[in-house]
Amino acid sequence: MASQIEENLPASSTNAISLDDESQMPSQPDEVKLKKRRYSRAWDHFELMKVKGVPYGACKYCDRRYKISRNCGTKSMLDHMLKCPNRPRDAQNEGDTGGGYFDQHVSRKQLVHAIILHEYPLSIVDHVGFRNFVASLQPMFKMVSRNTIKNDIIKIFDNLKSQTFMLLEKVTSRIAITTDMWTSNSNKKGFMAITGHLIDDSWRLQSHILRFAYVPAPHDKDALCGALVNCLIDWNLERKLSTITVDNCSTNNAMMKTLLDEKLNKKKLLLSGRVFHVCCAAHILNLIVQEGLKVIGDSISKVRDSVLYWIGSAGRIERFEEAALFVHCSCYKKLEYDCPTRWNSTYLMLRVAIEYKEVFNKLSLTETNYKSYPTGEQWSNAEDVFDKLKLFYHITEQFSGTQYPTSSQYFTKVCEIKLELEAWVKELNPLISDMASAMLLKFKKYWDDVHILMGVAAIFDPRYKMRLVEFFLPLIYGEEALTKIQEVRSNLYDLFQDYMSKLSAPHDSLASSSSEVTSFTQGDRLSSFDRFVASTGATVEKRSELDMYLEEDLLPRTASFDNLSWWKTNGLKFPTLQKMARDLLAIPVSSVASESAFSTSGRLISPHRSRLHPTILEDLMCDRTWLWNDLNGLTSTVDQVSCPTLLDEEDEPDSSGLSQL
Repeated sequence: MASQIEENLPASSTNAISLDDESQMPSQPDEVKLKKRRYSRAWDHFELMKVKGVPYGACKYCDRRYKISRNCGTKSMLDHMLKCPNRPRDAQNEGDTGGGYFDQHVSRKQLVHAIILHEYPLSIVDHVGFRNFVASLQPMFKMVSRNTIKNDIIKIFDNLKSQTFMLLEKVTSRIAITTDMWTSNSNKKGFMAITGHLIDDSWRLQSHILRFAYVPAPHDKDALCGALVNCLIDWNLERKLSTITVDNCSTNNAMMKTLLDEKLNKKKLLLSGRVFHVCCAAHILNLIVQEGLKVIGDSISKVRDSVLYWIGSAGRIERFEEAALFVHCSCYKKLEYDCPTRWNSTYLMLRVAIEYKEVFNKLSLTETNYKSYPTGEQWSNAEDVFDKLKLFYHITEQFSGTQYPTSSQYFTKVCEIKLELEAWVKELNPLISDMASAMLLKFKKYWDDVHILMGVAAIFDPRYKMRLVEFFLPLIYGEEALTKIQEVRSNLYDLFQDYMSKLSAPHDSLASSSSEVTSFTQGDRLSSFDRFVASTGATVEKRSELDMYLEEDLLPRTASFDNLSWWKTNGLKFPTLQKMARDLLAIPVSSVASESAFSTSGRLISPHRSRLHPTILEDLMCDRTWLWNDLNGLTSTVDQVSCPTLLDEEDEPDSSGLSQL
């Protein structure tokens, strides 16, 4: 059948070519090059050709042709792409979604991803404004119901979980675990977030949520331990663990003891479980600072009262802003009132208030009702306290980082805190001295002995090695330093021997198989060479990898140094140490991310998520982390995720049995 032709003319034109006129059917078309650059998206899917000197645009997929003229655009071609029967579906992934393509399945998948990634309520699909917005973009999209969205979320969860499971199965390193309790905002239900941390084969630091498990009350050690063990068994991780990082509370301590004594095989753990329990550094740091603030709370009360006065009404806020302009204050931050249970809010309050010091002074001269202006001594105390809290604020942020190893920084930062506190105790300002004394007592309770692995992990930075330990410990312990240094060295060598013993069996089998191949392919002469090397080398004292590593010169201490890249490229030289570094550097020293490191009320689930069934809530929370990992380039699984086949009915049955939002 002859190809059909449509002239690319406006709809009102009376000069359109008849599709049934055989005389106007082009024959033997010739492809031509475009004389000038064409900017329309249509030309990504059409080819320009001439038939008897007349230009046509031919669809690459179905050969449909449209006549080209100067006074007409490419609208007909773009409209054709909406209904082209031969258009390949993978054209949707070209990034040119505005080119006229539409696929219900792809759009539906993107809608579900948006709800998951940005924590939109599932009921957004019922919002009239959202429906109208989607219809304006693509009238052909068939909006789905909340039950359909739920079923899609479950399908995505099952798919992503299986692929994340395969990823963790292939990883040859150990996996560190962190647990963190979340509370729903409305019904106060408790959920345990369990996250796995590892360094993959490309030496990238990765974090994958494993469970967001609902834990019925009471949240005692048995309930928490049961949820954690079920997760480890479900993901087949009980033999691949390195450490578990938890908040330093009595329930978690009891849970970890039960886990070690009754649930796990200690022989499969590092140093038989001696280093298994890691206390959250951000949580301990919070306890230390809170202890110091109890001592100095009254000394900064006037600053707090001043802030409260000037944010008390809209009129006062306006007068404060006018005064700031009058004194040419360059700070554009809003005054913040602190929360007694969040020490960082006190730090942030002081930071802004100090910048507005001149504004407060101006207002104290003009406002008769402003009676809480701080004295010069109180301002001085506030500045001293702010300066001291700055150290803890930045260290807490560093401890809670997720894009870089934190275990290698732990030892240095803890020693820095101890030395600073001891120096503050000797300051002439009694306020700072009393604050530091209270903090130092809390420090000794929790950090007097640095965690074994944290001292060892610092050695796996080739810029410092054992020299860092030998530098700091004499400053911390004085005459006891030699004993403490020897303890760190002993733990390092014990851990090295532990890895050597676990690696020896597969290494020997590999060596024997390699020897058999060599013997088979190259005869007995090289076997004799092996025996010669073994006999002559027996008289030479062998130095271990660890000895050679420690004896080498330190690398230059540059800020741009990438510890993970260094160990990635030095595996041939230090194969056992490389495996140790990969496990140790993946251990997080904080159980919470930086955005919630300062919260003392726990992590809260938003109200519209709290009303969901615990199962769908877990699917949403896990999907969100896995999808973000894919967007950040840590996995390549999302493109393989497909939504279920669409049903004809919009309100399809809720096969999951979960309650609606």
